[in-house]
Amino acid sequence: MSCRLGVDVGGTFTDLLLINEDTGETFREKTPSTPEDQSVGVLRGVKRVCEDAGVSLDQVRSLLHGTTVATNAILEGKGARVGLVTTDGFRQVLQIARSFVPGGLAGWIIWPKPEPLASLEDTVEVRERVGSDGEVVTVPDEDDVRAKLGRLREHGIEALAVCLINSYANPQHEQRIGEIAAEELPGIRVSLSSSVLPELREYERAITTVANAYVQPQVASYVAHLESQLDESGVVGRLYMLRSDGGLVSARSAEDNPVAMLMSGPTGGVTGAVWVAEETGHEDFLTFDMGGTSTDVALVQGLTPRIGRETTVADLTVRATSVDVRTVGAGGGSIAHVPELTQALRVGPQSAGAVPGPAAYAAGGTDPTVTDANVVLGYLPTELAGGEITLDRDAAYAAVKAIADATGLDSVEAAAEGIIDIVNENMLGGLRLVSVQQGFDPRDFALVAYGGAGPLHANAIGQLTGSWPVIIPPSPGVLCALGDATTGLRDESVRTLVRRFSELTDDSLREILDELAATARVSLDAEGVDAGDQQVTYAADVRYHGQGFEIPVIIDIDAFDGTGAGLDSMRAAFDAEHERLFSFLLRNEQELVTVRATVSGPRPDFAAATLAEGGADPVAARREDHEIWVDGALVKAGIYDRARLQAGNVVHGAAVITEMDSTTLVLPGHTATVHPSGSLLIRPNDTDQSKEG
Repeated sequence: MSCRLGVDVGGTFTDLLLINEDTGETFREKTPSTPEDQSVGVLRGVKRVCEDAGVSLDQVRSLLHGTTVATNAILEGKGARVGLVTTDGFRQVLQIARSFVPGGLAGWIIWPKPEPLASLEDTVEVRERVGSDGEVVTVPDEDDVRAKLGRLREHGIEALAVCLINSYANPQHEQRIGEIAAEELPGIRVSLSSSVLPELREYERAITTVANAYVQPQVASYVAHLESQLDESGVVGRLYMLRSDGGLVSARSAEDNPVAMLMSGPTGGVTGAVWVAEETGHEDFLTFDMGGTSTDVALVQGLTPRIGRETTVADLTVRATSVDVRTVGAGGGSIAHVPELTQALRVGPQSAGAVPGPAAYAAGGTDPTVTDANVVLGYLPTELAGGEITLDRDAAYAAVKAIADATGLDSVEAAAEGIIDIVNENMLGGLRLVSVQQGFDPRDFALVAYGGAGPLHANAIGQLTGSWPVIIPPSPGVLCALGDATTGLRDESVRTLVRRFSELTDDSLREILDELAATARVSLDAEGVDAGDQQVTYAADVRYHGQGFEIPVIIDIDAFDGTGAGLDSMRAAFDAEHERLFSFLLRNEQELVTVRATVSGPRPDFAAATLAEGGADPVAARREDHEIWVDGALVKAGIYDRARLQAGNVVHGAAVITEMDSTTLVLPGHTATVHPSGSLLIRPNDTDQSKEG
């Protein structure tokens, strides 16, 4: 017997999901995270979940890990001291940055730019030059290089980034400086922009390379320590890390390019949602991951998540491929408040966090939160996880009463309902960013809701978006770990061209694409993935000649069949995407800026678990009668134990469905049907199911 183990480390909990590849049976575990050393919590969780499953540690064939080590290093400002080597004349590249002031009409605001990750005093210039066509203009002065690196050594740098002008067109100068750095700065990790991001635009390339160097020592130390701890405990399976684009890489590749892991955590949930939605037969859907502090949303079309070319963490934006996930400051711990100036109820972005948490946790918190409002309305029963967790309804009631008093509402329930309505609208705004703002109608998509609080708000969000069915996965609180466990290896290769279409031919572009694919295959070949199991996709960044921005389009490689249809298909794809985004086309000639090849390994092949058939009546899972507050009145509802639900059961709203890691609310006028895969499919009673999906 062999097992795959998905591990997702969050700020509060480390989630683990073990899958028996022979039977499809899954086992889950949640254990407190250990921020001081994440490997401690991971190892503890690995031992517990294996013990629960009755398997030995040496039966774990592979451990798939989503981590926030790189993200936390950025958020907490605890990365390495980075030295930066630039071409003579470009020392202020990070300080100049891009001219950007946040806010729509706030151009009058004086906005202090965040401090660069590499300070000016740790930035040096070297005498060298490469032209934009890749031709060497000035050979590096190696004595000058050694002197400048010696100065950085005296400054006590802990990592080095090298970003020379036009190195994307010819990397040989950066590579030589890297060799010299190995001699002059022994033990210092070096990031070369020609390896991290071989693309046009020196600022984006520089900030991405510096960010890579900034988090690299911490990530490398964590990965090495985790591997040694797993080896000592008896885990013989390979360790893989989840990238921001939803693919896996070996632990060694993760050490070399950690900037590609900044969105590792949220991406795991989207990847897991793809697996769940495919099981239910839905290919187009929105994802809705609501936790304690924030909500992450994304759009998936044809079982393929929308991919962006930028990753943003706090004030830092780097050029790294990632799933297009948007974050809203709304979660179960978001605090409701009434500002004195406006006297208007607001919710978030401030959060009660895990400590002291919502008032209902009875851990010292007194601020009214979204969780407290759910308790007051009866959406959250006072006993959760089989009685292991008890919520204090009186404390929640007292906290929300402060909102009722401040707003003059006639009841605490009305105030609680207002809190829920506002937080739902806040989260709707995030979903509109990935749907309506991108030219998609959310009514054409299903909605996959997960996270600890997602299923509690999912039915209401479905009403606001018109996205049906609302899909609640099994174990929604650990879906990110499922995503880690159900994805495959991936790597990509990129090249910047900047050529008008008239300067290209199908044959010349096909040759470049084949070279990129061969380069991207190397890492998967090294991991033993058969060439026949590797899937290659191609994409390009295209613009009209004269434009200052590009639009990513998918390249139909089958159109490059020798008939000259390849470039024509790219033109058509670009025009269609440009018109969808901006509603107009230009007569300018199209220009190809960057092309990339992405090679993906196969997803794991194991039997999916299937629930036993149980008919439509869910009476065996009904625990007790209950009342909830909906639309200004109390409504009778049933409380159901999800572990006892069977395939085909139909739960009529109003209902509350509880499980170990989450609670699902089914509103009046809606039903939740149990799919054989274990997911709950929530729909309005009058939905025409034949038109869905």
